[in-house]
Amino acid sequence: MKAYLANGLFSIGDRYVNELLARELRAAIPEIELYVPQENDAINDKNAYADSLAIAAADLASLKESDVLIAVIDGVEIDSGVAAEIGAFSMLNRPIVALFSDVRQQGRTNAKKIDALVADGTENQFIYRNLFVVGLIKQNGVIASTVEEVVEAVLKISK
Repeated sequence: MKAYLANGLFSIGDRYVNELLARELRAAIPEIELYVPQENDAINDKNAYADSLAIAAADLASLKESDVLIAVIDGVEIDSGVAAEIGAFSMLNRPIVALFSDVRQQGRTNAKKIDALVADGTENQFIYRNLFVVGLIKQNGVIASTVEEVVEAVLKISK
């Protein structure tokens, strides 16, 4: 099975999440061929140079070869590169497993939070994800809230 891991890769937090996901996926599915863009020094060694066309060509080639896309959709907004990768991959009609771990998903049944939001839209205790991107994920995939759930979902796809 070939898989592509999409996430930001410029902050230490994103790189750690990518390393964690890659390690857990490779441990659970030893036969997985996992493309992690931050591991591709030909385009992501920031001491070197790769232009936009080289980056797009490398990542699109890996997307086209992949059986599944694993996409991290955390952050203030979905990373623009991740959103583009989700859009491109969705055109292949292959499964997408997204990780959305934001803790603001908790307490969705808390009536005080709902009442506060209804009374004053600026009292939003929740988080928004772009619904077009969410819809692309849900067409052929799932949104998980933990690394373990991501690994479990990819395991199911690999069988």
